[in-house]
Amino acid sequence: MNQSHISSSLSIVHPITLTRGQNAQVWDADGNQYIDFVGGIGVLNLGHCHPAVVAAITEQAQKLTHSAFNAVPHDGYRHLMKALADFIPVSYPLAGMLTNSGAEAAENALKIVRAATGRSVVVAFDGGFHGRTLATLNLNGKVAPYKQQVGVLPGPVYHVPYPSPDNGVTADEAFKAIERLFSVEVDVSEVACFIFEPVQGEGGFLAMDPSFAQGLRKFCDANGIFLIVDEIQSGFGRTGQRFAFPRLGIEPDLLLLGKSIAGGLPLGAVVGREALVNSLPKGGLGGTYSGNPLACAAALASLRAMTDANLASWGEAQEQAILRRYESWRNRAISPCLGSLTGTGCMRGIELTTPNGAPGTQQLATLLEAARKKGLLLMPSGKSRHIVRLLAPLTIEPELFEEGLDIIEECLAGIR
Repeated sequence: MNQSHISSSLSIVHPITLTRGQNAQVWDADGNQYIDFVGGIGVLNLGHCHPAVVAAITEQAQKLTHSAFNAVPHDGYRHLMKALADFIPVSYPLAGMLTNSGAEAAENALKIVRAATGRSVVVAFDGGFHGRTLATLNLNGKVAPYKQQVGVLPGPVYHVPYPSPDNGVTADEAFKAIERLFSVEVDVSEVACFIFEPVQGEGGFLAMDPSFAQGLRKFCDANGIFLIVDEIQSGFGRTGQRFAFPRLGIEPDLLLLGKSIAGGLPLGAVVGREALVNSLPKGGLGGTYSGNPLACAAALASLRAMTDANLASWGEAQEQAILRRYESWRNRAISPCLGSLTGTGCMRGIELTTPNGAPGTQQLATLLEAARKKGLLLMPSGKSRHIVRLLAPLTIEPELFEEGLDIIEECLAGIR
């Protein structure tokens, strides 16, 4: 694979070159066929080249390929923001802006809460991932490789443990860490926001403890702190419903969107309480490519496909298949390196360990290579890159999904 003229700082998971994709299958430059459980890292919940998305892009490309909305508006932006307001299950009037990516949505969210509160402190969580731009790097709850060699990062940002049944951290432990933070490190009156993923993506598909989320919501309300929920990876059906935050029994003040919002085209958004989003002066938000007409058309087509009935049907089928197969693997003890099943709904991760229970970084590397050779592409995650995150399209054919799980089973059986 020729990597000349490409920065060596980019890390490649699979050393192949894709040339074509259709729903959950892809083909490389050598003609090899694969089942895709990577999905562009959670971008392709509707699969590669979804017919409705392709048709919308094609039609839009013949009308208007670009107009910077903050210079000369176009209807696609307006229609999409209205569609998002209808699609996002919150009880308050919602407004927002479109961005080029999830990281850009996070950056703008930080600007919004600073303007609204006059405060600058952010509290994030261990294991979280919110982007690779300079400000979002500091939000990430992991140093290597994201924060290495880049010096002092924008802040101030503090981190506390992420409470989840998947990592053994309890809600009580997380609240004690918050109590210590405001006793030892920073005064609570200086905090603008908390930011978290309801299901961590890069962190290993760890699902937040609902009791903690509800307690944190009350704490923020009592202290004039805003709650930013990052659904860049967990949103748009990834768990089997529109978003993951309703599973926690809360509403966010700001919601970060991206990845599967536009069927594969670059697009993100930050949306939330109307008064909050309007905190900055005119011109304080915007961007040249933000809300590009082609991306808006793709997003509108994606939302039309993501009906509650479709999401529930797709999600239930995947979740039940994963739970059934995982239980079978555990009962048959197919590998001493098979760890826990993380996540919620159909957003699931499979942990690998060493035989003595330590994070199985090398075991996962072995699994990725073995699965690829058998025709399945998988994606790593977790603090130690020891958790496989299952990101098959929601629209994958059931028999093809089972075939992918068959390959995982075959490869796990050979890992010791």
